[in-house]
Amino acid sequence: MATTTTGPIQSPISVFTDIGAYRTWRAEQRTAGVRVGYVPTMGALHAGHTDLVRASLAANDKTVVTIFVNPAQFAPHEDFASYPRTLSSDLATLESLAPPESLAVVVPQVRDMYPSGITQDVAQQKGTFVSVDGFAHQMEGAARPTFFRGVATVVTKLFNLVQPDNAYFGQKDIQQALLLRRMVGDLLMTYPTPRTLHIIPTTRDTTTGLALSSRNAYLSEKERDFAPTLVSALRAGSTSPAPLATARGLVEERVRQGEEQGVHMRLDYVSLNDPDTFDSLTDEQYDAVRDAELTDGPGKPIILSGALWVGKTRLIDNIILGDTSSIIY
Repeated sequence: MATTTTGPIQSPISVFTDIGAYRTWRAEQRTAGVRVGYVPTMGALHAGHTDLVRASLAANDKTVVTIFVNPAQFAPHEDFASYPRTLSSDLATLESLAPPESLAVVVPQVRDMYPSGITQDVAQQKGTFVSVDGFAHQMEGAARPTFFRGVATVVTKLFNLVQPDNAYFGQKDIQQALLLRRMVGDLLMTYPTPRTLHIIPTTRDTTTGLALSSRNAYLSEKERDFAPTLVSALRAGSTSPAPLATARGLVEERVRQGEEQGVHMRLDYVSLNDPDTFDSLTDEQYDAVRDAELTDGPGKPIILSGALWVGKTRLIDNIILGDTSSIIY
């Protein structure tokens, strides 16, 4: 029986907290020709996570889910200590999705993931870390400058551990998913390859369109009324010849309405970006790209994304403008 620092784990699913035990299991699956899909999570599972797990279950013989709140991707002022940790309910959620023999859960320990120790102060960190230079300072990287270093490092470790035939990420974190797709290509990884790192459309609240996120649990009841502001703005921008101006204008209006009702909101950014380089586009450049398509045919898709503080909760979202087939697969 697997155990954590809080005691034994009770589940019909195979749960591994020991890296050596998991590696033995994985070698057995490979010898048997079992196709393994993989969904990395930080726990606090919601319908967005379960949609990723279902996608993996549909395409693979077995699915591995990791649950690890990664300290290296949180800056010192961010919410690492308060991030929800709900292992028992996460396992119950997974048990409801498929027969237990179709699933395995890996709950790595911090001491195994970071054998040299880990601090959230990058200047004090020791050991091996992974950076994807030139692709981590735009969009989310501008607001969270150490975030993608932490993500690239932990996902490299998890890919080396899990060795998935297929891996599944959500579109909500589009820059992260595309950066990781580039990383596995740059590092010549086999498990997975860029083609077997799949990006799945964002799971949303069916009424409001709000992207599901574990951090939505931080929202107060009144803040929830304003939480769909960002997706509404991005949707309005997606049909406009000036996506940035349209989206920002809608956010500004909702910010004023929120203040009248005691809900403080602050726009972090709205951005148009090339999906390959993450280079920023202005509304004028976007309009020129779309004009060129009228004569030259469809061009590459463009990412319209943003981040909005609603109270103390930072929400992110994005919409892909144009043909998504080169991204969502």
